[in-house]
Amino acid sequence: MSSENQIVLSSDHAAIELRQAVADHAKTLGWDVLDIGPTTPESTHYPDHGAAAAREVASGNCKLGIVLCGTGQGIMMAANKVKDIRCGVCSDTFSARMIREHNDANMLSIGARVVGEGLALEIVTAFLNAEFEGGRHGTRVDMIKALEA
Repeated sequence: MSSENQIVLSSDHAAIELRQAVADHAKTLGWDVLDIGPTTPESTHYPDHGAAAAREVASGNCKLGIVLCGTGQGIMMAANKVKDIRCGVCSDTFSARMIREHNDANMLSIGARVVGEGLALEIVTAFLNAEFEGGRHGTRVDMIKALEA
């Protein structure tokens, strides 16, 4: 399985159902899905799940990642602590497209208690269908990467 067509998904307990809907949707868009999130509703810790998904992307095992928690904020913060990860939380399709096109985001975060399933799937589509534009945006992404050094 090529990492060029593989995404990783993870969530905490608050977003299991939405994560499963996202996984099914991503497959219909032609993506291979590595779902590493929990499957039972017992309380879990979003930092563990965000970091685990981010490591799959940072290592090159997966091209992109999608993480979910109640608000999308906490799991996004955890993912962004992993070197070479640029994860943005989105609750609209415009932002999801722009974080790929302008910021070369390699991960998307969604709040399961913020957006409904229909909008979440539209956000995922916008994110997965967008490509980094490079050019002047590449300079800015390089500046972001330099902050990790």
